[in-house]
Amino acid sequence: MAEVEISRSPGVLELTLNRPTKKNALTSAMYEAMVAAMDAAEADASIGAVLISGAGGVFTAGNDIVDFARAVQTGEGLAAAHFVRKIASFPKPLVAAVEGLAIGVGCTLLLHCDLIYAAPNARFSLPFVDLGLLPEAGSSLLLPRRVGMARASAWLLLAESFGAEEAREAGLVNAIVPADALLPTAREKAMKLAAKPRAALLQARKFLRGDQDEVMARIETELEAFKQALQTPQAMAALAAFLNKSK
Repeated sequence: MAEVEISRSPGVLELTLNRPTKKNALTSAMYEAMVAAMDAAEADASIGAVLISGAGGVFTAGNDIVDFARAVQTGEGLAAAHFVRKIASFPKPLVAAVEGLAIGVGCTLLLHCDLIYAAPNARFSLPFVDLGLLPEAGSSLLLPRRVGMARASAWLLLAESFGAEEAREAGLVNAIVPADALLPTAREKAMKLAAKPRAALLQARKFLRGDQDEVMARIETELEAFKQALQTPQAMAALAAFLNKSK
């Protein structure tokens, strides 16, 4: 089966991260598949919203470190950067259903979603600093706006993980939903969005999201800093440790 399953509900394109044996860790191919699917959804007038979820009781453990390290070592372009730009600029509503782990980009991508529903066992983590890296996906701008500077500092600087209840209290997720009802609930909300008057919905969403140029500029600044951080001894040692462990 595909590592990113693409399906449809009425008016909704569904992207399911489907690599459960690896906790849905994201590879370059998975990023490319999601970008291609979102490009198609943007051009398809029958699609009014996109729903992102994970298979096997996990949202995503973030980047597949082995795949990521290989891309860094070979000098290949980072597919994750293309995905970050795409999800940040995507004009239609995005809904997420989060169960289990949401680590790294699995957490920062949520800042670009309009509605987020979490299972009670959802666990969020932003371990960038611990890896000698820097936050990405505009999170240094969007996270403090969303949850306040105190929580953003604890989550990004201390890299403290947090659960579904704290995420709900902070305003990161809309609601906590039992695991067996999570995907149906998120799908129902996505379908409701898709059924709204399209022009009004997209314009209202654009107003809510504010200055898009500011967000995109921060993403590019973060990406440049992230690339520089990859060359530091701390980051290189962390990547090497993961590679050795995988062997």
